[in-house]
Amino acid sequence: MKILIMDDEELAIKRLIRFLEELKYYYEIANNKQEFDALTNTHNFDIYILDINMPEISGLELASEIFANNKEAFVIFQTAYEEYALKAFEIGAIDYLLKPFSKDDLQKSINRAISYKKQEKSIKFLTKNGDEAYLLKPEDIVYIQADLNEVIFRTKDGFSYYSKKISDMENFLTTPNFFRIHRSYIINLDYVKSMKTLEQSKIEFFFTNIKDSVISSKDGAKKFREFIDN
Repeated sequence: MKILIMDDEELAIKRLIRFLEELKYYYEIANNKQEFDALTNTHNFDIYILDINMPEISGLELASEIFANNKEAFVIFQTAYEEYALKAFEIGAIDYLLKPFSKDDLQKSINRAISYKKQEKSIKFLTKNGDEAYLLKPEDIVYIQADLNEVIFRTKDGFSYYSKKISDMENFLTTPNFFRIHRSYIINLDYVKSMKTLEQSKIEFFFTNIKDSVISSKDGAKKFREFIDN
């Protein structure tokens, strides 16, 4: 696992470096946004360990930028301020370490990312449509539609059924590209081609490779706009 650290506190960086070297992980350090951009332009990192309160750019803002450019990245926040925990997880952080944390705490956070990475590689859904069965990966899914106690998976090739509730799928598909925009729909943002605002501020989503469109609820549109703004 390749790790990139960004923190404006020298003591915090030294402590983290000591832990990572003892745990034998490869790491790089960015002291500012310019160094961060230079490193991410030349290296692929698996995990980003970020402070939240930094003078040039907050860790929360930086995490949003990371996820926009790398859907497979994992972010771990390290901070002295507990009140940011909820926001950190809303953005999509894998963990939140409250300073001062131990080497064991850090290892647990990294292990969580490793576990998720292995799980993501192995995720497949066995779906059905009549007598036909399909083995789908999450990246095959354009959107998911609730259908009583099942869900319908829409791919570029058609529809198939999976015997889980949409709430189960929301809990399972935790990567930032899957977004629930309606009580009956989860969409894959990677497939969104364009959007149109409708009455009551709802949003209609149009996708690449298919002619379908999906309309959000009013509340779903509000949450989506907040997600994009952040």
